[in-house]
Order: sequence, then structure tokens, then C-alpha cells
Amino acid sequence: MTEEDKVANHPSALKRIRQNRKRRLRNRMMKSMVRTHVKKLLSAIEQKKVDEARELLKVTTSILHKSASKGVFHPNKAARQVSKLARKVNALAVAG
Repeated sequence: MTEEDKVANHPSALKRIRQNRKRRLRNRMMKSMVRTHVKKLLSAIEQKKVDEARELLKVTTSILHKSASKGVFHPNKAARQVSKLARKVNALAVAG
């Protein structure tokens, strides 16, 4: 028995369940990708690799903004994370 069999009786409700499942999986994938890139960037900062950190910041920023535009994250949360990461990379560049 699938999720659809247990809950929905109407075609519109069945469609909504299918859409929700697809969106949930897409959101999980995007969140996972963001977390992975943020971890890579923080690792580069910790190891004081300035050039690598700058390149990773560009990629991570792009992914964060894209996930915000798709509704995975609130735009303010994405902007806050980008700002925090950029401050860390800039501080590393100044110190190093």
C-alpha cells in the first residue's frame, strides 16, 4: 500500500501527494548540496587556503542564492549565510 492508497480518494489529492513527494525530494537534494559546499568552504578557511576559499565562496554563493530563489531557503537566510561566509573568507585574506 502506498501513501496515496492510505490517504487520498480524489484525483486532485492524489496529484497533490505526487507533487509534494517530488518537491520534498528536490528540497532535500538542494539542502544537502548547500550543506556539503558550506562544509568544503569552512574546511578551506580552517586550513587557511585563501585561493581555494575564494573559488569555493563563488560556487557556494551561487548555490545558496539559487536554492533561495527555488524556495528551499528563505532569501534572508541565504543572504545571511553568504554574508557570514564572505566575512570569514575576507578575514582570512587580510590575515594571510
